[in-house]
Amino acid sequence: MSVSWEGRFEQAASLLPRHLRQGLFSLPPEQKARTEEIRLRTGRPVSLNIDGRETGVPGGPAVTEGDLRLVLELASQSSVHAVLDRIRSGFLTLPGGHRMGLCGTVAVRDGAVESVRHLTSLNIRVAKEVRGAAEPVLPRLLEGGTLLSTLIVSPPGGGKTTLLRDLIRLLSQGGAAEPMRVSVADERGELAAVYRGMPQMDLGPHTDVLDGCPKAEGLTMLLRGMGPQVLAVDEVTARGDLRALMDAAGCGVSLLATAHGAGAEQLRQRPLYRLMLREGLFRRLVVIHREGGQRRYEVEVL
Repeated sequence: MSVSWEGRFEQAASLLPRHLRQGLFSLPPEQKARTEEIRLRTGRPVSLNIDGRETGVPGGPAVTEGDLRLVLELASQSSVHAVLDRIRSGFLTLPGGHRMGLCGTVAVRDGAVESVRHLTSLNIRVAKEVRGAAEPVLPRLLEGGTLLSTLIVSPPGGGKTTLLRDLIRLLSQGGAAEPMRVSVADERGELAAVYRGMPQMDLGPHTDVLDGCPKAEGLTMLLRGMGPQVLAVDEVTARGDLRALMDAAGCGVSLLATAHGAGAEQLRQRPLYRLMLREGLFRRLVVIHREGGQRRYEVEVL
């Protein structure tokens, strides 16, 4: 069942101790719906990221390290050891698809992060599915019922993942075209938000998700094992990702990916993306412009 944005905010805020969440539950519904993140820092009141701007919650008590430990225990259902691998990566996927990042003193063994101790801050990113966000865009990415390989770009926080998630859902369920088999390499759990084996986000009925695997390896595994028509990945950042995408393109698979940037010209100034564009991996570029609390999608032909 679909949950309202206000309901998702309250679901995320329920992870906080009572004395911290009381002020959040009393906020106006419109403010709850627009909140993107709930941030907790030791010695500071709880703050909210609303439409990309951080603001404090008036009259709230200062957060203690004990509060942060309690939130982590609640998020892991008192089984911190069971989610240690995720903690090493700096985040946890929570019920409902919410995501919690954490900072503190890192314990390192043999050059690898072992755990995070003495927590100093937590960031709960409120999960939001914007169903229908991609409906105006998708027809411009199709040709003869086939998806043209598409790269989505925006600065951080611009809405790339939200648009990508809805494109996956629409392609998988069909409508603008016949339903397609979509395979998703979800390294950081942001697209499907798999929690205990169950995706918390709707990616459609013909979608297969590989969760927590490094992107390059995940893309290769999906290409070899799942027979996708569309291969989707969030945030291409390394040459290994690029090589895996090139292999998939050579097999006739359509690609869906995102990258940080303000547009094609900025991408061409960076070696990895310049190579990606020169190789002709993508036929369409979707640039997201954020104007106030609204997003506008510009589709360019590559």
